[in-house]
Amino acid sequence: MASTRYTVRKRAEDVIQGLQRAFPDSECSLDFEAPERLAIRGILSAQCTDKRVNITSAELFERFPAMEDLAKADPGEVAEIIKPCGLTKSKTASIMDFASRFCGTWGNIIPNDVDILMECRGVGRKIANLIVGEIYGTPAIVVDTHCKRVMYRIGLTDNTDPNKVEEDLCRVIPDEYKISLGHMAVDLGRTYCKASSPLCDECPLNFCCKKRL
Repeated sequence: MASTRYTVRKRAEDVIQGLQRAFPDSECSLDFEAPERLAIRGILSAQCTDKRVNITSAELFERFPAMEDLAKADPGEVAEIIKPCGLTKSKTASIMDFASRFCGTWGNIIPNDVDILMECRGVGRKIANLIVGEIYGTPAIVVDTHCKRVMYRIGLTDNTDPNKVEEDLCRVIPDEYKISLGHMAVDLGRTYCKASSPLCDECPLNFCCKKRL
């Protein structure tokens, strides 16, 4: 039986240690050769696999190598290239809006500010956190579908709304682990804590998982 003295903060410490042992090399699975390109890939990643985004974005940036090219592109041509990523119409508008802001208002510098980034079409908290975390090292937790699922099962949140999950995690996860937590949670979700048929017996966090205990 789990001890009543096993607090959420203590569970968070065990989760971090367990994840670091299991996934010491976790990192962002989106290609990252330039900050602005990572941001575009983040926008394309909505409801799409990172593998598909990396493949499709390679074609996109071959055709439009500079943000200026993308900002002035024919929307129809952009849409045709990114079609495999889904949500074609909205993503086309979003990445062109981002490119336009980058070349104009932002002066070719991506803001290290979640709220400013979220003013861009198609950029919610998840993508904004990804951008500031990966580019600037700003402490931020990316709550994607894997992170939301595993953190709920483990017991670090009782919420399923991504924004509330982020708030809960930020209360117990130290700043120095916030960026890596998201990446490790993705690896855990893909490898063990799957949406259906989770591999609880093999999971490296079954010793501290609320669902398992």
